[in-house]
Amino acid sequence: MNPDGVPRKTLFVAGAGRSGTSTLAGITSKLGMHVPEPEVPADASNPRGFSEPQWVVDLHDRLLREAGVQVSDSRPSAWFETGRIATREPLRIRVSDWLEGHFEVHPELVIKDPRLSWFLGLWRVAAIRTGATPVYATMLRPPAEVVGSKQKYYANKLGSAHLAASWVNMLLHTERATRESVADGGRVFVRYEDLLDDWVKTVMHVGHALDIQSLIHTRSDQIRAVHRFIDPTLRRVNQSLDDLALPTRLHELVAETWGELNKLADEGGDTPEAHTALDQLREAYTELYEEAEAISRSSAVAARVKALNEAARAPEPAPEKPSLADRVPHDVRAKIPPSVRRAARKALGRER
Repeated sequence: MNPDGVPRKTLFVAGAGRSGTSTLAGITSKLGMHVPEPEVPADASNPRGFSEPQWVVDLHDRLLREAGVQVSDSRPSAWFETGRIATREPLRIRVSDWLEGHFEVHPELVIKDPRLSWFLGLWRVAAIRTGATPVYATMLRPPAEVVGSKQKYYANKLGSAHLAASWVNMLLHTERATRESVADGGRVFVRYEDLLDDWVKTVMHVGHALDIQSLIHTRSDQIRAVHRFIDPTLRRVNQSLDDLALPTRLHELVAETWGELNKLADEGGDTPEAHTALDQLREAYTELYEEAEAISRSSAVAARVKALNEAARAPEPAPEKPSLADRVPHDVRAKIPPSVRRAARKALGRER
């Protein structure tokens, strides 16, 4: 594809981590879209690469630390904390300037990071300010597989219930944050299973639905590169919700959310009726979380008390031993000529 004259477009690949976002972003990159460099290097958890701009990951890490939000945060209130930061004008200018620099390389960018959903509003504003059209692809993978994959590769110690709840929190709010783009055909939902089973059909649908020229006009060598990139064994975790042993109401909410989100991936499934059902699920999850939070408040207090007690019992650092110069009386040191003192400090490797 000749990029000259192609309108600017930014594809934001959203969704929970370990749901296939790296696979989709990697495919779009090999078909001609531009992943801003440098990229996060591959590792054992993702040997084919993450297709994530390092600058974006570093920015999101700093913002999440400031907001006091985890990447997999199950609190509905966490969206308020990140949203408050994302409305800062200096931050919007900084992100817009960064995007502008990469549009000089290619008019169609792909931005992917598991932390991205927390700041979709920030990126939408930044993209529009550069004259680009923001479009979204949200990956859908069975929640039990997402939970199992995080436990396997990230050594997560917070348990299945926490990870399942954070999946519900992430996906329901991601859906709501991208809903305003429905009218202009600016979002799609992609099943990870569909992507692995028939990537050509799935990605061509994404390209035509979002009008991404790099995906519509591909070369045979690019297609061969994707065939080499796609590995059906990438789906290395297979388990069901029953394997997670979740609390009953949470189990029901996860199952209902997965069912409703799947409708969005069907042709013509992104309807007002589906939006209403998802709004009701988001409200139900918020109520469930607030109930659980109220009941477990004693556990939170106990954890804080335990941390304070452990800090109080920590041994104090040993005092520093006085240096040889400190042992010399001040009136004696004052009689030593400055040149001699400087020479002595230099011999001892000291600046002062």
